Amino acid sequence: MEETVLEHGAEQAAEHGAAAAHGAEAASGGMPQLDFATFPNQIFWLVVALVVLYFILSRVALPRIGSVLAERTGTITNDIAAAETYKQQAAEAEAAYHKALDDARAAAAKVVEESRAEIQKELDVAIAKADAEIAARTAESEARIAEIRESAAEAVSAVAKDTTQEILTAFGVQADAASVGSAVDKRLNGGAA
Repeated sequence: MEETVLEHGAEQAAEHGAAAAHGAEAASGGMPQLDFATFPNQIFWLVVALVVLYFILSRVALPRIGSVLAERTGTITNDIAAAETYKQQAAEAEAAYHKALDDARAAAAKVVEESRAEIQKELDVAIAKADAEIAARTAESEARIAEIRESAAEAVSAVAKDTTQEILTAFGVQADAASVGSAVDKRLNGGAA
């Protein structure tokens, strides 16, 4: 039983010691971080933590960040250079397109001009052929008209001679056919009787 009493006494002493420590904390003003007695120890561990943090950042994190930034800068530079190249290629393609379009227009104009010249030649040949045909038909028509005039003049002359002969016979004048023919011819040709 002595042991239990001792144990119980030790427990009470421990509880009393804990209560006293808690009372000391409450008496010191609250947070142990603000206790001036522990400042040198806290400053030491702050400096150690900052040095360790500095070495970790300078040896591990910052080189990785630097390499990522360098890689991004390189990618951006390469993309800008590629964009310039594509822009230049686009400008060259546009210039080639405009040149091809101008060449096509010139070729089309040339084809149109050649077609126009060929059509004009064919038209000139057709006009010349039509003019020759018209001239030939005109000459033929004029020849036929001349023949018709000549035959009409001969018919008029013959009718005039026959009519004159009939009139003279009706009046009782005797005239020979040769003298009547020469008088009628003379009158028809514009001469006086």
